[in-house]
Amino acid sequence: MMKLRKWAPSAAVLSMVCVAGQVQAAETEPAEVDAVIVTAQKREQNLQDVPIVVNVVSGQQLQDAGVRDVKDLQVLTPGLSVTSSTGSAQTSIRIRGVGTIGDNPGLESSVGTVVDGVYRARSGVAFGDLGELERIEVLKGPQGTVFGKNTSAGVINVITKAPEFQFGGNAELTYGNHDARGAAASVTGPLGETLAGRLFAAIRKRDGFNDVRNGAGPSTQSKNDDQDVVTIRGQLLWLPTESLTLRGMVDYTKRDEHCCLTATTLVGPTGALIDAVAADEGTLRPADPFRRLVYANRESNQELTDKGVSLQADWEINADLTLTSITAWRDWANIQGADIDFSSADIWYRPSDGRTFNKFKTFSHEMRLAGRSGPLDWMVGGFYSDEQLDNSAFTPFGVSYESYFGLLLSGGANPATVSALTGRPFGTNFIAGEGAYDRFDHSTKGFAFFTNNTWHVTDALELTVGLRYTDETKKVFSQYRNTAPGLACAAAIARPIPAAARAAICAPGADPAFDNIDTRQKRSEDRFGGTAKASYRFTPQFMAYVSYANSHKAGGFNLDRARVTAGVINPDTSFAAETVESYEAGFKSNLFENRLVLNAAAFDQTFENFQLNTFTGISFVVASIPNVTSKGVDMDLVWRTPVPGLTATGGVTYAVTQFGNFTPTAGVGPRLPGSRLSYAPLWSASWSAAYVRDLGADLRLRASLSGRYTSPYNTGSNLDPLKNQKELTLWNGRVGVGSADERWTVELFAQNLTNEDYYQVVVDQPLQSGTYAAFLGAPRTWGVTLRSKF
Repeated sequence: MMKLRKWAPSAAVLSMVCVAGQVQAAETEPAEVDAVIVTAQKREQNLQDVPIVVNVVSGQQLQDAGVRDVKDLQVLTPGLSVTSSTGSAQTSIRIRGVGTIGDNPGLESSVGTVVDGVYRARSGVAFGDLGELERIEVLKGPQGTVFGKNTSAGVINVITKAPEFQFGGNAELTYGNHDARGAAASVTGPLGETLAGRLFAAIRKRDGFNDVRNGAGPSTQSKNDDQDVVTIRGQLLWLPTESLTLRGMVDYTKRDEHCCLTATTLVGPTGALIDAVAADEGTLRPADPFRRLVYANRESNQELTDKGVSLQADWEINADLTLTSITAWRDWANIQGADIDFSSADIWYRPSDGRTFNKFKTFSHEMRLAGRSGPLDWMVGGFYSDEQLDNSAFTPFGVSYESYFGLLLSGGANPATVSALTGRPFGTNFIAGEGAYDRFDHSTKGFAFFTNNTWHVTDALELTVGLRYTDETKKVFSQYRNTAPGLACAAAIARPIPAAARAAICAPGADPAFDNIDTRQKRSEDRFGGTAKASYRFTPQFMAYVSYANSHKAGGFNLDRARVTAGVINPDTSFAAETVESYEAGFKSNLFENRLVLNAAAFDQTFENFQLNTFTGISFVVASIPNVTSKGVDMDLVWRTPVPGLTATGGVTYAVTQFGNFTPTAGVGPRLPGSRLSYAPLWSASWSAAYVRDLGADLRLRASLSGRYTSPYNTGSNLDPLKNQKELTLWNGRVGVGSADERWTVELFAQNLTNEDYYQVVVDQPLQSGTYAAFLGAPRTWGVTLRSKF
């Protein structure tokens, strides 16, 4: 039974509203909630007419809550979780507890991200400053019929502001704690009678949240988890005729940041061994993660560039027929270096020399024809995509790798134990600066045909049927290299030594089975998916609906080393497609003379061959879980309160997302059968309130408060109880005063207002059995912003 305290955050907002209402009685009739137009079914519709669970966040709400990227969005969307691990490129998005761990680029996303009609290849690829936003639509549940593959859990549909034919612009300057500095500016206006443009540019910098101890180096990095991003976006809107609209877009983003290191949450017996081979203490003992002191003797950095162009053409052939074409090309690259033992001992790392990277190049084209024939709204379309992924990872041994494993295998007694086991001279078993160097040339080509049609049976009854056929082929050319032969492992396999010692010496990165091995794999799949919906409008203010949908997330290849056993490579790294069937029943309502919008839905989703990506501490393992279910309720509201100028929004998701009963296979923890998934809280809620009031003398006050709540959940793929995150409530606030015409505004803001300590991800510290560490959530940040609008 849910405890009353779970409602405390929402109650706080409602109390604030009630108090405000007592302080200032309404002098005029409260305003109605404005109609919200969405494109959740790839046609413009009133939100209250769409038989889908859609959370819509306006550009003003996003600004009030300080949202600049998809991670910030979760404060305004219940049931949405966005986390990052070793960098922003390793971002995972989940809806209703379902998503994909973003560290393995071989897996595609369960939650698709679409920006201005263009699908982004992975969740991490979609992470970045989104610029000037019109709105963001978060569609929950399978959306494969109109949005395609890899939307089995939902879609984040981002719509940026288009060029305008009236000249205008805005600028902002921000300064905050951690020496945060930001500047952004945009301008829009006519470039001719039929041509308009918009240009946006921003630069944001911030010192790291964590202090770093480097031991003997060579890194001299003193801070980690900083920010240094530049983004530019340009658009042209051309209306060559009354019936044809062309919108061209180009964007470029560059990030050059130091991210991300873990803070120990529990130090196991290997902590003393790390201390023994490090120039300093090696790791913080006892663990105190929110002291925000981390250890790394090698630099952890990312150099990320993201650029692309797109062209959308809309041709209104006649009043009832529109042809839309969207063509896009994108180029995304992330070059990384990392201290992957997360200590100041020199054990295991990836140097910042350009040999560790992910690069995506994608081309996509979508064309659809939509029209109306009598009572039928219909749409047919096609989609083509060509994606090239180049993945490379060089993971050499540090100078202390052999000594550390010698101590590990001897209980701390002898750093030369590996030599005693292999019979090889000390220092030749794991040669410093040499190691695994693997490259993957991965390509995906696919096409799809789809249709989505709504029959207005009566003025009240609507039936919708959609169908999509997808055909896709993936190929991967894998090149496995050990830059020095795996002689220590070969000796360990040949000699009669304990199995535990052999396993330690023969980690995948040291296995001679991968000496100069090339493999090629190919998989093709084609499948149908679709949806059926029925909605009935009982009154102009109340609509109820039921829906069915099935969709899929493509299968693929694990881009890591896979073995049958030590010394024997497994050349088949493929995994099956993930499928989902979903049932929903809900209602949408406008109450109290349209001053309250209240929507709710119950859902029941079943996933088969759920793709579970697990990091074992030395490599990634992908397993297909036979059955995962997600059942629960979504609710959201918008309330124009009796207090003039005060609007409240909120939502809550209750979801029981759990594994079915199954027999665990290799790489799958024994705790999983029958348990809730990681990042699947039973309860999540979000809320916001905005208050606008004229102060006289041509001044205006705008204040906002937003927040989110999650009940406890586990952050680990193996559901280790030491990876739990306790229940969490986060608040963001902003208050500003400026001229009524918005020529100038000064704002004070705070994110994580109460400075809550929380984990994004808790992991098994690589190579350090019994030691746990976490990628931490951001601490309180605050500052001041000066805005100008003209």
